[in-house]
Amino acid sequence: MVPDQDDRSDRDSRLPPGSPVLEAILENERNRRYLGQRLDAAGDRIDTDLLGDIVRHGPVLEALLSEPLDRREIEARLDVSRATSHRYTQWLDERGFVEKVDGRFQLTWRGAVIAEEVLRFEANVRTAHRMTPLLDAVCEDHRDFILEPFVDATITVAEPDDPYKPVERFVALVNESETFRGFNTTHMAPLVLGEFHRRVFDETDTEIIYLPHIVEKLFETYPERAREAIDRGHLTLRTREDLPYGLALFDDRVGIGGYDETTGLMQVFVDTDAPIAREWAERVYASVRADSKSLEEQSALIR
Repeated sequence: MVPDQDDRSDRDSRLPPGSPVLEAILENERNRRYLGQRLDAAGDRIDTDLLGDIVRHGPVLEALLSEPLDRREIEARLDVSRATSHRYTQWLDERGFVEKVDGRFQLTWRGAVIAEEVLRFEANVRTAHRMTPLLDAVCEDHRDFILEPFVDATITVAEPDDPYKPVERFVALVNESETFRGFNTTHMAPLVLGEFHRRVFDETDTEIIYLPHIVEKLFETYPERAREAIDRGHLTLRTREDLPYGLALFDDRVGIGGYDETTGLMQVFVDTDAPIAREWAERVYASVRADSKSLEEQSALIR
C-alpha cells in the first residue's frame, strides 16, 4: 500500500531532522498530491496561458537571474533579435518581473522567485524523463523517493547487447568504496558473481538489509564465507519483510536500483554524489533499518 500523508509524517517524526533544504523538499513531497486541492480551495488558480508564457520566457528569466543585463546583452546572451529582446523585456516589465536600473534590466524579488521556480520545474521534468527506466522498474506502491537530489545523477540502463551494464556500474562503485550499506529486494549482485561477494565478505565493511528468503539463499550459496565474514565483523546482515527498491550507500555516492520482476536482474542503476541525495538516502536507510531485524533475532535463517 502507498503510505498516506499521516503515515509518512509519523515515520519522519521518528528520524533526526534533516537540513532545511532536505526538510523543505520532503515537505513538498508530502504535500504535492494535495496542491491542486489547496489551490482550488484558495480559489485563485493561475491561467494556464500565463503559465505557458512564463515557461516560454524561461531563458531570459534564467539569464537575468545570473546578473542584470541591458537589451544588447540579452540579445547576445540568448542569440535573439532586437525585436525579440524588446518583446521579452516588455512582457516581463508588464508583469512586474523586471525593473530597469541604470539602463539594465534586473529581476524584481517576484521575478527572481519565478525564475528559480521555472528552473526547478525544468530540472524536475528533465530528471523524471531521464529516470523513466527506474520509475518503470519500481512498483508504484513504493515510488516514494524524491527527484530533486538526482538531477545530475548517472543513469545506467541494461541494453540488449549489454544486459549486465547496471550491475557492472554497481560493482565498480563497491570496488571503489571501503564501506557499503544498502537494502534490496533481491541479491545486490548475482550470486554467481564471485568477485563481488569476495569483496563484500573480505574487504568491505558491509551492512545489507535483505528479504528473509534472500538471506537464506545467500547462506545456501556461501555458508562458510558468509558466516566467517559475519564473525569477523566485515558483514552485517539484517532482514525486513518488505522493501521498496534497491538502495546503496557507498563512501562517496548513493544509488538506487530497479529490477526486472521476472528475472530479478538489475535493469537500471541511478547514482550520484550530490550531498542532498546522501542526506536523503541516509534518512531513508535509517528508517528502513529501524524496522528491520538482526540475524540473531532470526537464528533459523543461518542454521
